[in-house]
Amino acid sequence: MRFGRFVFALAVLFAGAGVCHAQNPNMMGTWKLNEAKSKFSPGANKNHTVVYEAAGDMIKVTVDGVDGVGAATHNEWTGKFDGKDYAVTGSPTADMRSYTGGRGRTLSLREKKGGKVVLTGTITVSKDGRTRTVTASGMGAGGKRFRNVAVYDKQ
Repeated sequence: MRFGRFVFALAVLFAGAGVCHAQNPNMMGTWKLNEAKSKFSPGANKNHTVVYEAAGDMIKVTVDGVDGVGAATHNEWTGKFDGKDYAVTGSPTADMRSYTGGRGRTLSLREKKGGKVVLTGTITVSKDGRTRTVTASGMGAGGKRFRNVAVYDKQ
């Protein structure tokens, strides 16, 4: 269960990053979690702040939040939305992440640990560019499936 929560948090982070850099400059910047509009599994990790910034011809996503027991979390991803795997740092649940899409308002993501897919998700940005919704699912610790929906407001 704890594994699934952390993976979801990472998914939210990377999904937002890809959308903001790719074809939509409105996505760049800082996003804050709107817990009232989000739905998490009990004890899920929560990414409270996600920052998207250009890193040369790539996108860097920095995520800060808390895990299922309230301990601080921090992870980073730098890459492109080209469907290729790029390394994730700071995540105990994933070592690679890939994004597909980025030209419109929807981006697909996939996380892997040791070559095995542990999370899939979709990120959708509102037409006005002020809200980002991340839906992620996968297999958590103990083999329990999870599905979380996180809603972010642009700051």
